[in-house]
Amino acid sequence: MSAALNPNLLLAIPLAPLVGAVVAGLFGKTVGRRGAHSITILGVLIAFILSAMVLKSVAVDSARFNSTVYEWMVLGGLKMEIGFLIDGLSAMMMCVVTFVSLMVHIYTIGYMEEDPGYQRFFSYISLFTFSMLMLVMSNNFLQLFFGWEAVGLVSYLLIGFWYTKPTAIFANMKAFLVNRVGDFGFILGIGLIVTYAGTLNYGEAFARGPEMAKLMLPGTGWMLITVTCICLFIGAMGKSAQFPLHVWLPDSMEGPTPISALIHAATMVTAGIFMVARMSPLFELSDTALSFILVIGAITALFMGFLGIIQNDIKRVVAYSTLSQLGYMTVALGASAYSVAVFHLMTHAFFKALLFLAAGSVIIGMHHDQDIRNMGGLRKYMPITWITSLLGSLALIGTPLFAGFYSKDSIIEAVHASHLPGAGFAYFAVIVGVFVTAFYSFRMYFLVFHGKERFHHKPFPGEHDHHDDHGEHHDPHESPWVVTAPLILLAVPSVVIGYLTIQPMLFGELFSDSIFVNIERHGAMAELAKGFHGALAMAMHGLSTLPFWLALGGVVTAYVFYMVKPEIPAAFARIFSPVVRVLENKYYMDWINETLLAPAARGLGRGLWKGGDVGFIDGIVINGSARAVGSLAAVTRYFQTGYLYWYALVMIVGVIGLMTWQLWPYLGTLIAK
Repeated sequence: MSAALNPNLLLAIPLAPLVGAVVAGLFGKTVGRRGAHSITILGVLIAFILSAMVLKSVAVDSARFNSTVYEWMVLGGLKMEIGFLIDGLSAMMMCVVTFVSLMVHIYTIGYMEEDPGYQRFFSYISLFTFSMLMLVMSNNFLQLFFGWEAVGLVSYLLIGFWYTKPTAIFANMKAFLVNRVGDFGFILGIGLIVTYAGTLNYGEAFARGPEMAKLMLPGTGWMLITVTCICLFIGAMGKSAQFPLHVWLPDSMEGPTPISALIHAATMVTAGIFMVARMSPLFELSDTALSFILVIGAITALFMGFLGIIQNDIKRVVAYSTLSQLGYMTVALGASAYSVAVFHLMTHAFFKALLFLAAGSVIIGMHHDQDIRNMGGLRKYMPITWITSLLGSLALIGTPLFAGFYSKDSIIEAVHASHLPGAGFAYFAVIVGVFVTAFYSFRMYFLVFHGKERFHHKPFPGEHDHHDDHGEHHDPHESPWVVTAPLILLAVPSVVIGYLTIQPMLFGELFSDSIFVNIERHGAMAELAKGFHGALAMAMHGLSTLPFWLALGGVVTAYVFYMVKPEIPAAFARIFSPVVRVLENKYYMDWINETLLAPAARGLGRGLWKGGDVGFIDGIVINGSARAVGSLAAVTRYFQTGYLYWYALVMIVGVIGLMTWQLWPYLGTLIAK
């Protein structure tokens, strides 16, 4: 029998960061900088400790919780409530969110030290943590949607945190609008579930899934469950930045680096992956939806990786890496390897947050220069940042024994075992992506930490370089302990977490009641289980597999190209200049959106405004009805004379007319005779 969890303890987990956000946001001037970061860090620390306790209870004692905390309203038989569903999936996500958030909060003390919006920033990131916790702990679609929209709103505030910077304002508006496209599909999916399942509760909706799988969408030849799942996944495409709704994420690097780690590596962008994994009982009913997910993830994994090769901004390299890895997670979802996708979500959260924060440390050490072509030789100036970046990069490319190896190799094997349409292309994409990931990751690593010191005479001076007094040169320096301590704490799980958790997460009971897979139709996880003989054996076997040699080839190629023969990539750039131009323009997706889709959307919006709102609603329904009433009144007032004989005449005529109407059938019969 499962142990019970205390609902008050669960309620304290999201409320602790919320209290910190309110205090820092509303009373920031009163409590000061120290008070703002102290109260928010304390709130997130409490949330992390309680989340760790919950995970222990769930994993060790099989504790579970699925109940209503607050009932808002009941409409007919539809309950709208706040409730928590705590199982292996949500408990793991709670720990990941709170731990990474805690590291980001500590890191922010050093990174935002001189920023005038210090208290406001701490309020925002703490509010984001609250929103994400409400999302992952929900047991119903209403609360899920609340958390979904809340993280989107707070990300808008964080990306545009430097609101006097035009590029930041453009980036946060872009993120907001692109996510609204995805959210439109998401709310349609929820609406279909409410309409046909008659409930907002996860468990009740999942139980009625087989009934929905037998229905067609009215007026079409489409299966209802397929349309529902694709609509839900469109929401995930926006939030988790899948092609073609990926365009917002690279531009969001305009925000401060801590939010790049918090939002765009570990939490918000993984909300879509979490949501699809949570909805696995529905997605398992539609092979068409799974194939669609598989292909979209494969396109994102491969083609976003290509863009990482030509980036020179250190944060954008890591951003495109995030896009590619989100594609890997999505591919795993399409192969019905939901637990593998969530496993990669967890390992990726640690090493990608590490790489983002390490990039921020480099930016601090380089006096806000973000161009990797101006760096080189930073290893001796920033030893802690160097070693943690190396560990994060090794985890990212899937080096055996590192965290990323276990999750990435499992994805590749799961896709190889899948027989869904599109699985062949997906396997090709994730295999080629291994080489691409290793190449761009170690291109950045070598250019930043090794080779010639280019920061003395920067070949690509940036906007901050004119601030140097009298052209005076400043050597790079290691960041303060509040920056380096989170790097060390994130580096540890980046190395060991995969080894320690692969068995319980993929082949144990942790997700047994969280994730549903139809083994008869989708046997990828069964194939993985047959070939698994322990974490150490998997790592040893990994040394002889194709992904390992592709990753090694990517590292060696990057070393030769950028450390030994830098003229080779320059020659490739000249020879393949049309391809480079396409990559530099990001496959012209921004051009398509801004030149073709945006004017069409504006035209449609203007047409709906002029024709629908002004013309039909205002002109006909509202003003037209008013004019009709006025015209009728103008005619009828001629009958209101005020003379008694006139009213008597009207009454007599009315009585004669009523009698004639009643007697007419009899008169007609008499006339006929």
